Amino acid sequence: MIHTNNPIIKHKAGLLNLAEELGNVSRACKVMGVSRDTFYRYQELVEDGGIDNLINKSRKAPNTKNRVDEATEAAVVAYAVDQPAHGQHRTSNELRKSGVFVSGSGVRSIWVRHNLENFKKRLKALEEKVANEGIILNDAQVAALEKKKHDDEACGEIETAHPGYLGSQDTFYVGNLKGVGRIYQQTFIDTYSKVAFCKLYTTKTPITAADALNDKVLPFFEQQELPMLRILTDRGTEYCGRVDQHDYQLYLAINDIDHTKTKAMSPQTNGICERFHKTILNEFYQITFRKKLYSTMEELQKDLDDWMEYYNNDRTHQGKMCCGRTPMETLLDGKSIWAEKNLAQI
Repeated sequence: MIHTNNPIIKHKAGLLNLAEELGNVSRACKVMGVSRDTFYRYQELVEDGGIDNLINKSRKAPNTKNRVDEATEAAVVAYAVDQPAHGQHRTSNELRKSGVFVSGSGVRSIWVRHNLENFKKRLKALEEKVANEGIILNDAQVAALEKKKHDDEACGEIETAHPGYLGSQDTFYVGNLKGVGRIYQQTFIDTYSKVAFCKLYTTKTPITAADALNDKVLPFFEQQELPMLRILTDRGTEYCGRVDQHDYQLYLAINDIDHTKTKAMSPQTNGICERFHKTILNEFYQITFRKKLYSTMEELQKDLDDWMEYYNNDRTHQGKMCCGRTPMETLLDGKSIWAEKNLAQI
């Protein structure tokens, strides 16, 4: 595996890592939206000069022969205005679903030519389109216009070897529902595949934290014939306490699941849940509460389940392991890694 923190070459390294993980160059290239020639060029650069050799050398003038066709360029520009909050690789993955094939770096090149290379500029283009054409905004555009300028929420990467190796669990305060009261969401994410599960409650207690695992998480991993080895949580009272007097700790002990807690005053160590909460707030809650008035928690849970089905099975993910695949595709591909490790231990 190749590791780098350089955002310029992170996607190139991801292509090489994905091909190694899948053991199939053609499939990795198809997932990432690049040609096999590009893959072998990246591979040769790394073999000749290490990972830093992937950084593009500056050129005096762009080669227009390498540019995409006009239809692809127009599709990228239109998508940038329709979905200004989506990054270059998310844009590449989503366009691929509609038959437009362009790499993440190709998307960015088009953005630069049209002065759309950052979220602020794409947002400005959307506002100008609204002012000039008087269009009706879709939900994603409204959410983007209301998005904060500064991202102050923690997010980070955690070492994880295969699906089920490490789960991350956290409590998210949804809001106050009239006639129901406070609504809390128990969130669980598999840190390898990013497959997630959410369940709503009116309280945040050890029994609700354990119920979310018992109702949604462990049955799913049993069905997939995968173990759940360890779970990471913060130090909230719903997760921490004496094993013999704490429902959540007792549930983990009964199911032989190790429990790891974040460092005190360091929420970034559970950053995967923090980042997911930002996503579900922007893409689900802010939109659904604008569309519909809920009178019961069960009604909201049904719509949440539908969105989670889309998140796990249809929404492309740009995470470290996903590399443009959906969370469910990443989990199914990762099952072979667990099988190999399991056989090695026998």
